[in-house]
Amino acid sequence: MRLIPFAISAIITIVLVFLLNKKWGSIPPLGKFLSPQYGFWQNAESANADFNADLKFPNLKGKANVYFDERLVPHVFADNDADLYFVQGYLHAKFRLFQMDLQTMYAAGRLTEILGNNPGIIKVDRETRRSGMVYAAQNALKEFESDPASKLVCDAYTAGVNAYIESLTESQLPIEYKLLDFKPEKWSNLKIALFLKQMSRTLAGEVDDIELTNEKAFIPFSEFKILYPQVPDSLIPIVPAGTRFDAPGIIPVKPATADSLYFGEKDSTRVAEVIKQDPDNGSNNWAVAGIKTKSGAPILCNDPHLDLTFPSIWYEMQLNSPNVNVYGATFPGSPNVIVGFNDQIAWGVTNSQRDVKDFYEIKFKDDSKKQYWFNNQWLNTQIHIDTLKVRGSHNIYDTVAYTMFGPVMFDKSFADTLAPGKAIACRWAAHDPSNEGMTFYKLNRAKNYDDYLDAIKTFTCPGQNFVFASKTGDIALWQQAKFPARWYGQGLMIMPGEDSSYMWQGFIPQNENPHAVNPAQGFLVSANQRPADSAYPYFIPGNYINGRAISINHQLQNMQQITVDDMKRLQNDYFNVTAEDARPLLLKYIRENDLNADAKRYLDIIKSWDLRASPGSKGQTVYQLWWDSLAVGVWGDELKKVQPVVVTPNQQTLLEALLRDSAFKYVDNVNTPQKETLYDDVTIAFQKASVELAKEEKAGKLEWTKHKSPRIYHLLRQSLIPFSESIPVGGNGDIINATTTTHGPSWRMIVQLTDSTEAYGVYPGGQSGNPGSKFYDDFVESWVKGQYFSLWMMKRTETSNKRVNWTMNFDKK
Repeated sequence: MRLIPFAISAIITIVLVFLLNKKWGSIPPLGKFLSPQYGFWQNAESANADFNADLKFPNLKGKANVYFDERLVPHVFADNDADLYFVQGYLHAKFRLFQMDLQTMYAAGRLTEILGNNPGIIKVDRETRRSGMVYAAQNALKEFESDPASKLVCDAYTAGVNAYIESLTESQLPIEYKLLDFKPEKWSNLKIALFLKQMSRTLAGEVDDIELTNEKAFIPFSEFKILYPQVPDSLIPIVPAGTRFDAPGIIPVKPATADSLYFGEKDSTRVAEVIKQDPDNGSNNWAVAGIKTKSGAPILCNDPHLDLTFPSIWYEMQLNSPNVNVYGATFPGSPNVIVGFNDQIAWGVTNSQRDVKDFYEIKFKDDSKKQYWFNNQWLNTQIHIDTLKVRGSHNIYDTVAYTMFGPVMFDKSFADTLAPGKAIACRWAAHDPSNEGMTFYKLNRAKNYDDYLDAIKTFTCPGQNFVFASKTGDIALWQQAKFPARWYGQGLMIMPGEDSSYMWQGFIPQNENPHAVNPAQGFLVSANQRPADSAYPYFIPGNYINGRAISINHQLQNMQQITVDDMKRLQNDYFNVTAEDARPLLLKYIRENDLNADAKRYLDIIKSWDLRASPGSKGQTVYQLWWDSLAVGVWGDELKKVQPVVVTPNQQTLLEALLRDSAFKYVDNVNTPQKETLYDDVTIAFQKASVELAKEEKAGKLEWTKHKSPRIYHLLRQSLIPFSESIPVGGNGDIINATTTTHGPSWRMIVQLTDSTEAYGVYPGGQSGNPGSKFYDDFVESWVKGQYFSLWMMKRTETSNKRVNWTMNFDKK
């Protein structure tokens, strides 16, 4: 009889062991996850954690020392460049390994390997692969490794990452690996290339070729000049207006068939991309010359606007070797400092918003996809069979054809809404061989304007605005990338791909990219606006944003004796310059007598509003809901028939159209027998907005920050990853402090280039990627309040400085 209890106990034990060591859907194996020895308990980091360490690795050639300050910012001093980048890779992995792993798996279309059989994730992975991300990274890798300096940097960085991965025990794994029940794989130089291509995709700008093709089936192309104008009335370009440009070095020729086969084509694709970039992916940067500053030295400012995530996209550090001394924001996953300063110069970047990706409709010979029609003959494709390894399920095989344009993103096997026989290929500048990492390698070492210009010349994609200032007093701003030279209208929509006449005919010569050096006005600004006025001799379509550039320019124009504190206030400014023009228009055309009591109360709020989108502003909420309602009323009737996605003209376009002409043709609702006026549209829009405002007020969300509910999310945004945080901030996409719901200034930096550099910075996160560490989110409160940290460019002689809290010593094994 004793055997029965024993057998029952044994069975229960076996069942429990099985159950606790098996992953159930999104729930990790609870035995391992809850284990005191190996589970999530081990990720709790003491408030007095000790980061001191003596480490030895055979990869090192000499010695390196890392001095962590009170914010856990590492100041890395190495005897040579190889060891410097080894240590950078090691530190990135130590503090941000999961982030690096996830971002590169996303870039490679491998999320299904960790997230499993999710139809949405499968679509994301397939589209990623079909867009040619790995293809682009492989082409870039060849460029990396053909340059000795670049190869040395990447090899050393990769070795450092792998040295940390190899040292990890199961208990030391970041908590996300435990939650998702997988382990990090070996790092490689290809992963560096993948990370940089992921940034190219993120910063590619909003490409609407497919959507505008669908729209053209209902709205004549001639109307696009009204809906999507190239040069807004209010433009203050990067290159000061009135600048004279040289005659173009290349003049692309419009195909003879463009009017009939392209502009006049009415066919619709009814396809939509799964992955669309955030239209607010932008940034602000500006440089002020010494003639306008109190110190007499240039001041450079930069705040890139990206997703606000935990961990932050940035990791702050100083890198020092006999060949370089640089400080700033780095990307975990890539060597060098990306935005920062050295002993002589400072630089920053914003997104150009320029279009460097086009789509072509091609015709396959048959369903095998082995041949396509081009220039009156059948050409062979290159067939690649992609294998998606789906966790917990069978593999998925995807046949992707590569043409002379690039990979075929959409065909009958991926987009079942396409008409029979149709296929769409993607031509993207990021597919071309390039070495963007070398730009930052050289910027880290640049000493003057000539060095800066040499550094950025090789930057290919995505288009970026590189601002520059130096201790010699120079300021400059170049828009840099490999930009296709286009004939008017080329690439706005899907183009015919059956012959070569619609292909890119060349690239704008680098020396003709928009730029300005030491302008008479004493400052230069880029904030995602169009880079040049209509005198620029090239067609340069893009998803430009106007409001922030207007606001920054106006304020800098009126400033003298500028100080660092002035620049701090400017970066955090909430003034809504667009509303400054829009409010008088709205108030002029509203029929107050048609409003009920609640609506009149909301109208009083906007009348007395200080035009600031501050966190507690109710006026900003009233304005935004009113304007959004008006935009729907003006555009909605004509654009409603466009499927599956419509491109709504931006706020500046509508505002300028109404300021020019109150009888603007789109004011009338084509679906009603009467002819609506602007009085009708504005009043009806406010009445509808008032209904929504009443709901918000009842819910206690009339204040701007409560209405938009900004948050910093964990990278995964999964229900099992709860490490997110609400942030009580104001701002908006067209306001200098451009914080939206999940997007905003990801790194604020101000550098005054006096003899002894004075620099300040902050980002909404912390140095550690471990949610169990006090360094995970310790910068957030300062960022929310508009406060900054002093950026300490440590000297080798300052190892005993009280700011040094911990030391890591690296030596050859």
